[in-house]
Amino acid sequence: MLKKLWMTVFVGFFFLSANSIFAAEMIDINTATQTQLETLQGVGPATATAILEYREQVGRFNTVDEIMNVKGIGDKKLAKFSDQIVVTEPKKE
Repeated sequence: MLKKLWMTVFVGFFFLSANSIFAAEMIDINTATQTQLETLQGVGPATATAILEYREQVGRFNTVDEIMNVKGIGDKKLAKFSDQIVVTEPKKE
């Protein structure tokens, strides 16, 4: 019984550690592709397309919160993936 408990604790710890070690890289919403956007929690093909269309029509996002201007993204949806996205400055040539 004790051996089983320790094994459960070890396996649980491994998965928690692995999750942080192999965490997805941050996604820049100004340069992300359809496929990259779809890796965000709660973002499917329709929402990813809406983000790309918004970016084409309006231009760059200046802040992460501006993504809520995209149709279909509100507080609840943004809360699911806000820790996975960033907005970076454009590369200067």
